Order: sequence, then C-alpha cells, then structure tokens
Amino acid sequence: MKQTNDFLFDMLDFDAPEAADDILWRACRPAGIRCAPNGDILLTVPFQAQKKGVTVEADSGVARKAYRLRVRAYGDSIIRLSIAFAGPIPDDDSPMLEMHDSLMVEALSVHTTDSGWEIRDSHDRLRMRVNLADPPIKMWSDLQPPPAETLDLELFPDGKTSVPLMAYDQFFPQKHDSMALAFVERAGVPHRALFSFHAQPNEKFTGTGERFARLDLAGRTLILENTDALGVNNRRAYKNIPFYLTSRPYGLFIHSSAHMRLSLADISTRAAQGLVEEPGLDLFIIGGGTVEQVLYNYRRLTGFPQDVPLWSYGVWMSRMTYFSAEEVRTVARKLREGDFPCDVLHLDTGWFAKDWVCEWEFSRERFPDPEAFIKALREDGYRITLWQMPNLGPGNKLFDMAVEKGYVAPHFVPSGKAGSDFSVQMGDGRIDFSNPEAVEWYQGLLERLLRMGVAAIKTDFGEEVHFDAQYRMPAAKLHNLYALLYQRAAYEITRKTTGAGLIWARSSWAGSQRYPLHWGGDSACTWDGLAGSLRGGLHLGLSGFAFWSHDVPGFYGVPNFMNSWPADDLYVRWTQFGVFTSHLRYHGASPREPYAYPAIADIVRQWWKLRYVLIPYLVEQGRHVIETGLPLLRALIFHHEDDPTCWHIDDQYYFGDAFLVAPIINSAGVRDVYLPAGTWVDFWTGERLEGSRWLKHIAMPLERMPVYVKYGAQVPVYPHPVQCTDEMDLAQSVTLTFDDTYRGIANSILGELVAL
Repeated sequence: MKQTNDFLFDMLDFDAPEAADDILWRACRPAGIRCAPNGDILLTVPFQAQKKGVTVEADSGVARKAYRLRVRAYGDSIIRLSIAFAGPIPDDDSPMLEMHDSLMVEALSVHTTDSGWEIRDSHDRLRMRVNLADPPIKMWSDLQPPPAETLDLELFPDGKTSVPLMAYDQFFPQKHDSMALAFVERAGVPHRALFSFHAQPNEKFTGTGERFARLDLAGRTLILENTDALGVNNRRAYKNIPFYLTSRPYGLFIHSSAHMRLSLADISTRAAQGLVEEPGLDLFIIGGGTVEQVLYNYRRLTGFPQDVPLWSYGVWMSRMTYFSAEEVRTVARKLREGDFPCDVLHLDTGWFAKDWVCEWEFSRERFPDPEAFIKALREDGYRITLWQMPNLGPGNKLFDMAVEKGYVAPHFVPSGKAGSDFSVQMGDGRIDFSNPEAVEWYQGLLERLLRMGVAAIKTDFGEEVHFDAQYRMPAAKLHNLYALLYQRAAYEITRKTTGAGLIWARSSWAGSQRYPLHWGGDSACTWDGLAGSLRGGLHLGLSGFAFWSHDVPGFYGVPNFMNSWPADDLYVRWTQFGVFTSHLRYHGASPREPYAYPAIADIVRQWWKLRYVLIPYLVEQGRHVIETGLPLLRALIFHHEDDPTCWHIDDQYYFGDAFLVAPIINSAGVRDVYLPAGTWVDFWTGERLEGSRWLKHIAMPLERMPVYVKYGAQVPVYPHPVQCTDEMDLAQSVTLTFDDTYRGIANSILGELVAL
C-alpha cells in the first residue's frame, strides 16, 4: 500500500480493501481489579468501538465490551501482560518458551492510591501503576472536546525502570498516532491487536533479529515475517525475532508467531508500537538494569543457547558445491599440503543423485562408498557436514509417500516468488514440522546419515510455508514458527546420535538460540555485503543469540552470480573479520579454497593459524556466553551502554570479553576507530592507548586489521602448530597477559606461529 503517514492506515491497515468493514475498538479506563488465587492480577478493561472514517471517534451507540487483562510477575525483573479478545488467554505451552527453573511466579497485590491502584509484589516492590485520574486541566476553551478515556498504565518490570503505555498520543481527540491498547474486529470477530509503549525522545532501539540496518533502529517500522532475504543489504530478514531492547533499558518479548509490525519511534516518534495479526496479546516486559541482564532475563524465558563442540571452532571449507568424493578428497589433500589448518569439509547441494533434489541419500555414482569416504577423511582430521532443505516436490522419490502420510503439506500451484532454492521443488511442498509423525520421519532420515559419521546438518531455508497448504496448525501461525520447529528437530536428533548438538541454520524465530548455530545467509561478495553481514550479527546478538557466523568472503558474485569472484583484498578482509567471529566458514557460488587465490594465499594461511591459536579463548568465552545474556560477537553497548556513541557504532565490536575488533570495510585499508572508555593494548604492537576517543584515519596493510585488547586481559592461547583441533590438547594452552609486559605479537609466544 502507498504510505500515507496516517496511523490508521500505515499501522492498522484500514486502507486495505479487505478492511472496508473493520471496526476499531480502543481500550478505556479500567473498570475493576482483583487478585487471583495464584498471585496474578486481573484487570477489567472496557473497549469502546470507534466510528468508521479517517478520524477516531467513539461510537456511543455500540455497547462497550470488557476483557480481562492478566498481569503476572516472574521473579524481580519480568512483567507479563496477557489479553485475549477471542479464545483463551495464552499459556506457557509454547515452543517459543523454555522457562528457566529460577523463573518463579511472584505473587502480586493491589494497593489503592488517590489516583488509582498500585500493584506490588511480596517484597513490596512496585511493579505496576494504574492511573484512574482525569488528566489535570485549567479550563480555557471548549473548541475541542475533552480527550476520550484511555488505558493509562506504568510498568516497573524490575521495580525501578519505568515503562509506561503511550496513553495520549494525539493532536486532538479524533487524531491519534498510537493507542495504548486496541484491537480490530473483522466481520464481527477480533482479527488483530495493537499495543503502544511510550518512547523517550532520545531512546535507542536494537534487536528484532538479524537486521541489516544501523544499530539504532529508532525511526524504523519493521515487518516481522521471515522470508528468504536474498542478501544482507535490504529490509528482508531470514531471522526475525519478536523482541526489541531499548536504551532505557528494557526489553519487550511479543509472545506470538503471527505476522507482526513494529514501529519503533517512527509512525509516532513518541511511541514504540506493535500490531499483531491475531486476536490477543501476550507481552513480556523485561527489566534487569543493564543490556546484558535484560537479555539474560529474555533467555530465562525463551531458553539458553547450548555449548558447541571444540571442532566447530576450527575452519569450515565449502562452496556451492562439491560434486564427488574425489573432488572433496582433492580439496582435503590440497589444504593439508598447503599447511592450511582446517576441521570441516561441507558438502552443499551436490551430494544427491540430482543437484538440489534433497533425498537424504548420497549419489552412489559419485560417492560410491560414503561410509568409507567419511571415515577416511575423519582419520585425516576432517569432519563432514551436509546440506539439506525441507522442500520436496515431484521428482523427489520421497514426495508421493510423504504427501500420502501427511509428512509433507503439498502446494501444487507455483508460487511465482523468486528465492534462493534453485531446484524445481521450491513451490511444491514443505515438511510439516507441526506434525509429530513428520518430525519422527525426518529425524530418521538424518539419523541414518549421522550414524554414517556425518558430524552436523545444514538446515537451510525454513523461512517460509505455503499459506494455502494444509498443515497441522494454521499456516499463518506456522510461518514464523517453522524455523524453530525445523531446527529443534534437526538439533535434537544430532545431539542424541552424535553426543554433540550442532546445526548450521539460516532462518530463526524466538527460541531458536537454543539450537546453535546460525549463519548470516547469502551475502554479496562486496564491501557492503561485509558491512551488512556484521550489522546482522550485531543485531542477532542483541536478540538472544550467542553464536553466529557468515559466508566468507560473501556468497554470491556481483554482477555475475557465479562468475564474479571476490576480489583478493575483500577475501583477506573478510577472512580477518571471520577469524574474530564465533565460527569461521568459507562458502560461496564460486571456489573459496585459499589456494584458488594464489596472490593472497600466504596471508590467509597466517590468519587461519591465528584462528587456531585463539581456539582456547573461544572455548572459554563460549562456555561463558551460554550462561549469561552475552553473545560472542557483541555490540559495544554490552560494555558501554552509558556511552551514547556506542549506540550508533555498527562497524566494530567486542569479540568476547577481551578483544575490540574493527574490520576494514574498504579497499583503501583506512578507517576510523572508536576506543571506548578504558585502557587498551594494540594487539599487533603492544602500544598502550587510553579510551573515550576516536583514532582517526588508521591505515592498515593488507596483512592486518585494527585489533585492541583490554589492558590486563588474560587470554588463553594455543602455542603449538596444528592442522586441526584433533591435534589440540587444551591442557597445553598458555595465558597471554595484555599489560605493560606485552610487546606485540612478534615478540610474544605467538611470534613464530603467526607471522603477520
């Protein structure tokens, strides 16, 4: 639809043809309150129908409808607001929720005040204030009528942080830019619901998933609906997460998988508002006092990431695609002969009888003895991972049986939508992961491969379902949830079969962080592809995810998809970024093996060796982030949220607790670096630097990029050369201390290992 800059149209879609007879119902002043036996507070909220038209005006000829708003507290930092306009109030039986044992329901009580009610917990902490008083006025004119009743609530999720609903966001009573709480009725049935929280003038917003936008999302309206993003430089997103975090700080988790719209100080600059296309709302307002604690509490609701195996921190080598056992063995041999340490060889779309037609079986012509093939590579220190997808169609030998048994929901009308599934099956059917029998069948397919010795499965796609196909649950609710159900199925059978849970996933929804790990999708082999990838990783880390990777040095060529190879300097710069990322995988639409880029192969080799030097640090930090609210690749605000500058920096980051990394994102090799507060040590030279300042026009040769370490940091490193993690005994790790004794990498114990 054409943007109108009108709340009723741009936020509520009242200009859509199908909305011609929709009715808006707006929340009024609460009419009653009571305490439930379990400690919840039940607030009776009347809703008033509004007249049709381009303004908001109460339809007094229609009786109000009253609904129950449930208020529940979890511990000392979370308040849950739940309301159903049709059907029951949401409960905890949801795949998105995995509440930690420490998250106990806290009993609430009501206290009457001169202006309304205060809701306090058993420790006498104020958790919510209900204002029933009329706004104070000094009568001057009756040109405009008085404001209509509204819902005026102020929440204190952690007993301290104030998070008010946006009670009065209007010019005059008929013209609004947001509403505290409302729903829309279609054909007499509640259809979609709206909420709005007050946004402070300088409030910053982050999160919402793998957003390829600038770090501060204030002033953006976002559609939270997973799709094949086809790159990392657009509004589309593989990984939408119905959660945002603000500089106040607080977080909001919208417990739903329905189509959703978030306007973060955009349609109204004084409101953070959301529209959810279902007849109810389940909102978790999350406090904690700091960015990290808010995210920790979000993980307490939706689940903590699991740890990853040691070998996964090594180098992964892939391309689209290797077509035979002999081709893979050649790559393995050349990497070892070239002294390129590597742990994983990934087989993408070409290991089946027909490229892209996923039947979960090796081509016996090109991979005549897959068990022996996998075993031999494993003996040489390589693990094999496999690509697959959940799309099946005619031509796949499993399709007819899977449709007959209800494992696949068929869709026989071509969607006509462009995507990155280059098979003929993209428009035909999806495995129905809302069907337990389909999950069991799918896991059986994977288990057979895992028992052969396959180390992990790439769970590609999963962003979309067909809305006119028949799944066990409504397609509109399954669409976003599909990624979570898909990844859970693959992760759980992998952990059960191999003892080490790990997948390689592209799509996501709330709760997917429990099933590492995720990568950033099909980025362009360009500088803006590198920049967009980093932004996506930062936002995903602010959305509850601990581990994240990306395709080095970008996935597809520009302008020729498979024949525009990445430039040498881009390959090196993206490698440097990848070394300081939780996981390092090379993948793309053309060859990615470093020996295919002879002019820079020596530089790349040294960076791979640095990666293996840092693996003890990665293991240490990986164990730390799964128990906190932190990601491995983290925005500066995790450690400097009181510094306004850090809320706007999206081209540098913390790598774990110790490193500050500033990738080079241009061919000139020059950039500005912001050093936050503290004392820093130049990783390369040992120079000591004071923070809270910009370093301007830092020039770096191709062999290096700006890396700084917190003064006093003690970083475990591996002091011996290895070809893979099988050769590592972490007990032999040593500690590198970054203080006045550190004289630069060349003069450290790493000097002989890494000649950069």
